[in-house]
Amino acid sequence: MSERSGAPSGLDKVLESAQEQQSRFISENLRRVFLLIYHKVGNVADAQDLTQEAFIKALQRQDQLKDLDKAAHWLSRIATNTAIDFLRRHGKVNFCDVDSLVEPLTEPSVTPEQAVLHSERREYLERGLSALTERERVALILRDVEGLPADEVARQLNCSKATVRSHIANARIKFRRYMARRKS
Repeated sequence: MSERSGAPSGLDKVLESAQEQQSRFISENLRRVFLLIYHKVGNVADAQDLTQEAFIKALQRQDQLKDLDKAAHWLSRIATNTAIDFLRRHGKVNFCDVDSLVEPLTEPSVTPEQAVLHSERREYLERGLSALTERERVALILRDVEGLPADEVARQLNCSKATVRSHIANARIKFRRYMARRKS
């Protein structure tokens, strides 16, 4: 008897609000979760898949979260566990008791000073990568670090090879400028 009017009902408003909250939650945490997972698995494609998996797990269990202030920490735990589970499934991680380790955790040829310098260099390079746009960073990592051909990078980024070449060229220019400032 009654047809739906053009105005959204109370239920529609609640659903829209929930979707907006989910979208905001994802956009606020996406980069951080991706980087957290990427540092564990060391592969962009796997990190992208696992990031999506972590968000799916989190959003499926969002009713368990009572305190929104703890949402970021909760999501980080889900992401970390997702990455660890992936590494276990693929035999890329091996856990053992610390007491059973006979050899030192670091190579004896690496001095503490060298370890600090390596850590500083890594942080410096990560700051340089963070100065790039997301698409430039992903294109550069896929092409130059992962060694994927340009057509595969284009497929993963869902763009043309010309666009990939442009992203990579821009990324390299920006990265060179960043490195040049260090030498100055």
